[in-house]
Amino acid sequence: MNILICNAGSTSLKFKLWDMPALVALAEGKVERVGSDSAIFHYRCGGFSVRQEGLAIPDYTAGIQRFLDALTAPEGGAIESLGAIDAVGFKTVLSKDHYGVHYLTEEVLDGMRAYLSVAPAHNGPYLEAIGVFEKLLPDVPRVGVFETAFHRTIPMERRIFPVPYEWYEKYGVMRMGYHGASHGYIAQKLEGRRRIVSCHLGGSASLCAIIDGKSVDNSFGFSLQMGIPHASRTGDVDVYLVPFLLEQGLTLEEIYAGLGKNGGLKGISGTSGDLRDIDAAIRAGSARAKLALDVLVTHILRYIGAYTMELGGLDALAFTGGIGENYAPLRRMIMERMAHMGVVIDDESNENGAGERLISAPESAVEVHVIPADEEFMVVNAAYALCNSKK
Repeated sequence: MNILICNAGSTSLKFKLWDMPALVALAEGKVERVGSDSAIFHYRCGGFSVRQEGLAIPDYTAGIQRFLDALTAPEGGAIESLGAIDAVGFKTVLSKDHYGVHYLTEEVLDGMRAYLSVAPAHNGPYLEAIGVFEKLLPDVPRVGVFETAFHRTIPMERRIFPVPYEWYEKYGVMRMGYHGASHGYIAQKLEGRRRIVSCHLGGSASLCAIIDGKSVDNSFGFSLQMGIPHASRTGDVDVYLVPFLLEQGLTLEEIYAGLGKNGGLKGISGTSGDLRDIDAAIRAGSARAKLALDVLVTHILRYIGAYTMELGGLDALAFTGGIGENYAPLRRMIMERMAHMGVVIDDESNENGAGERLISAPESAVEVHVIPADEEFMVVNAAYALCNSKK
């Protein structure tokens, strides 16, 4: 089977076409700055690659069509016709009452629409991208691999919030857990280590407690707002900030923007939510930028400590995601503060290594790993399993 995976962001699209079950990537592409006249298109198939800048790609339809055209082009094409695509898989986030791997029927899409207010930055783009594929490839099955799937093993005492129980019964208010594909990949890569804390650190960030390969806690909550600070989302804050700030004269829209678009690392640092910009500001002497990094480290350590207690100890710690994989100073700050747990850093591997590697010293009581994220690997395998089961 040829399965196309689409990862939709608010202004970006990423694609990869897989030959399954061989797990061979036939082609991949990316469209940046969707919705502008200065979009960038990347495409690679074998030894053929192209990068085009300054393109007018006003919407997802144009971006997806450009990739599909490249897939079937005489030069660099991976397939002879679009009829060779057997399924399209999506790293979907959240759908009411649908938490695993599902064909994207109207019922499942209605569940995504029902939770638009819970995951607006995620469900909106995916609903749009799914709709485009329904129009362009109407006869090709569409599969959603929901980020909540890996976290269905979180026990009830960690899943339920201390709110009126009828909110759980009537509205489904509970800890959902997200970044399931990423944390599930870490669980697979570290098979054999019983007690793991996985740190997916990027523009969106979360930690996951894993025991015997199963998720038992996740720092996200009902929405993707909770947990450690994100690039521009606050993470954990006091919910009574909302009525207080309303009393101070802010509108609900201004409060939502502060919590979801102008908070997190961006809000504290005053620069941006990108840790590369924050690092540059720190080097230039910005106290606020340094404070943002310190706050991030503090929250990560708080969750690692809590999860270590829940797991009854810690065998392995993993860093993944753009920040987790690439920003050595943050890893060092965390590991140094875990010295009382017997964590010992391998300086050379942490500072100068690349790719998947162990960054703790041989004598360290806890293994510490850097593992590049491969969510697409998890999504395509799950999509293939569903499609293959229906044959």
